[in-house]
Amino acid sequence: MKISLLKSLFLAALIASQLSACAVVAVGGVTAGATIATDRRTAAVQAIDKGIGLEAENALAKRFGDNAHINVTSFNQKVLLTGEVKDADIKGEAGSYVKAMKNARSVFNELVIGPNSSYTTRANDSYLESKIKTQMIFTDQLPSNSMTIVAEGGSVYLMGILTQNEANIAKKVASNTNGVKDVYVYFDIISEEEKARLEKQGKADQTQPTSPPKFQ
Repeated sequence: MKISLLKSLFLAALIASQLSACAVVAVGGVTAGATIATDRRTAAVQAIDKGIGLEAENALAKRFGDNAHINVTSFNQKVLLTGEVKDADIKGEAGSYVKAMKNARSVFNELVIGPNSSYTTRANDSYLESKIKTQMIFTDQLPSNSMTIVAEGGSVYLMGILTQNEANIAKKVASNTNGVKDVYVYFDIISEEEKARLEKQGKADQTQPTSPPKFQ
């Protein structure tokens, strides 16, 4: 992909991320429709998610130091652990710590036992996240602000509050992105009626967690 096109895509993502409703964004003379929905979580839940991530990452980094590289992602109080740890004991201890947190309603421990990833690998994962996010923004019917994307070692993890149709679209977009090895989903699936309610009121319903399937 040419550098100019990459810059256009990232510029589009930056502009679109600032919008709070459905918008039409013009990039490089080409107009693209971008569906940008408001976050379906309540403001309180958004704050809780941020707190979970900060508290857990700081505590685990302090506890394990260079023996682990752990990323904590919380969305709608469902917590995802990704990264690398030295051994199975650390993986289990990290998972137990987060499960014991007051506001974590479910935990998905995807930590890999092995050496910490290189800075090059982490940079590639960050680029992959940005690329998928940009594609999500410019995909019709996807509420990109009600989703989060995590890439770790080429594997992609999707979290969010979506209808089944939205979830299917999101999985397809991520799976078809060049450089993605596997896609794992941790969505809270809502009905079309609940979607309408959330979009009207700007509130997210805390659904019961389910075991997410793996998609190749």
